[in-house]
Amino acid sequence: MTTLPLTAHLHLGGGRTGMRGLPALVRSEARLFLRDPGTVFFSLALPATLVLGIGFALPGMRDPITDAGPPWDGLTPVATFLPVVLATAIAAPALSTMPTFIAGYRERGVLRRLSTTPMRPQGVLLAQVVVNVAAFAVAAALGVATAALAFGIVVPRQVGLLVVAVLLGAASTFGIGLVIAAVAPKGSTAGGLGMLAYFPLLFFAGMWTPGPAMPDAVATVGRFTPLGAAGQAMNEAWFGTGVPAFELVVMVAWVVVLYPVAARIFRWS
Repeated sequence: MTTLPLTAHLHLGGGRTGMRGLPALVRSEARLFLRDPGTVFFSLALPATLVLGIGFALPGMRDPITDAGPPWDGLTPVATFLPVVLATAIAAPALSTMPTFIAGYRERGVLRRLSTTPMRPQGVLLAQVVVNVAAFAVAAALGVATAALAFGIVVPRQVGLLVVAVLLGAASTFGIGLVIAAVAPKGSTAGGLGMLAYFPLLFFAGMWTPGPAMPDAVATVGRFTPLGAAGQAMNEAWFGTGVPAFELVVMVAWVVVLYPVAARIFRWS
């Protein structure tokens, strides 16, 4: 992966601020993102692949649920995975792609060169957030569209709440990725740390125990984690009628804490 486009677009002339150079940095980051087929698949196609695998490969996933009680009775098990599909769309770019890219720049000395320009650490972090949030939005849309075309989907009961839950879940999970990216000395280190967070967070989001299958103990612990709180809030928005106030507050708290921490501890080299 070449670093020339990144440094070339960050040659800022006199009087320009780092934030005014942000659009050029975002464009450069987007091009670098799209050049890596593995990254594109993992960040964009994994949720759609996951829902197809769950729906067609696992027995009974398209048979109606009859013994779980409301609001689950009558749904198919694959339908209960839709919040998990969205959580997966969040987790891949937030915990793997973004931290690996930023730490890779640090490892190759790109960030050290950036430190001599007006571009501040917040600009570097924000550009990566913009690119990877766009990747998450595409992945989420592909995942839900795939589920709709292959199996049909349940229309969310509370669309506005679902949007809020998804946005807060993404913001809080990206905060974890930013903290990892802020200090990891190498891309491989960032990738390893991201994976250490990736699987536990998806577990609490319901990857292996979605909807009615989630034990009470797992749900209790999960509501304190970014993706666990997001998963439970999305479940309520999609299938329920209540307002998951505690989960929403938890996600906001993660955002308020993690973003300033990432900016403060950010290391150029």
